[in-house]
Amino acid sequence: MPGTRNTGLLALGGIALAALLTVIGHLEVNDDLNPWALTISDFAVSDRGGVIDVAMVVLALATVALLYGLRRTGPPRPRAGTAELLLGGWVGGLLLAALVPTNEPGTAMTTAAYVHRYASVVAFLALPVGGWLLARRPDLAPAARTLRTLVLFSLALAAAMVWSAYPGDRVLIGLAERLLILTEVAVLATVAMAQTRRVTPVRAA
Repeated sequence: MPGTRNTGLLALGGIALAALLTVIGHLEVNDDLNPWALTISDFAVSDRGGVIDVAMVVLALATVALLYGLRRTGPPRPRAGTAELLLGGWVGGLLLAALVPTNEPGTAMTTAAYVHRYASVVAFLALPVGGWLLARRPDLAPAARTLRTLVLFSLALAAAMVWSAYPGDRVLIGLAERLLILTEVAVLATVAMAQTRRVTPVRAA
């Protein structure tokens, strides 16, 4: 079995591809859509099955690669740790949000739109909490400070997004969400880079 360096490189490649696809998805949609006022989901629903949805799936798969590496570097145990379960929640939330569309901007919320919304909420909250717990791992000690800093930024941006979504009348909600996603993806990239710096010997079954 390969060492965790390969899983880190695979995850970094997936993150880069997801970022590229997201940029392409923004360029392909209607020019009337405002990225500062509308969320990425609003952009994605304008092109169902398009590259933004694919980007979400790719990012989820990149996280699965990270999880594989984390399982190899952590202490032997019969069940996944809390941080790994939270990353699994991020993966599940991303996949569900990619598969279940939100509503078109300006239209009434449907059942599918609510499923999409709360799947996204689970993903956005699970990743920073998982990232904070990962910072406690000895194998990620060199990246611990960076992880904690990114987590604090992501929580602040999540609070800004919640404020915008409710009392703030969606002011700059698109900007807040994009900064939040950028920060949370940086958490994943930090873990992936830490994995590329070491090769873990194969543990006996």
